[in-house]
Amino acid sequence: VQLQAFGGGLVQAGGSLRLSCTISGSSVTVDTLAWYRQAPGNERELVAGIKSGGVTNYADSVKGRFTISRDNAKNTVYLQMNNLKAEDTAVYYCNADYGWKVAGLQYAFWGQGTQVTVSS
Repeated sequence: VQLQAFGGGLVQAGGSLRLSCTISGSSVTVDTLAWYRQAPGNERELVAGIKSGGVTNYADSVKGRFTISRDNAKNTVYLQMNNLKAEDTAVYYCNADYGWKVAGLQYAFWGQGTQVTVSS
């Protein structure tokens, strides 16, 4: 299973970006797709997640500004980011969690990360 993320870049504060992440190598529907981010010196944190049925959750810091969505037919997850702030600057990673364990380990995969830089 491979995840390929796209859409990062440099944007001014108040601007928008749309990230996408495509999952390949499996025809099984992913249980939970999510976006995480990691800023320099910080731990990786959950930004938003979406279950296969469409239920979403967001970090408090992005509620009302970010929207996560998925297209199961295309095996793709999106993150629409509006009203970006300097503190949103980070490397953004997509994650696919199939919801089961293999040999005691969660069957989940990470994308390679895409840099989002917001200038103030």
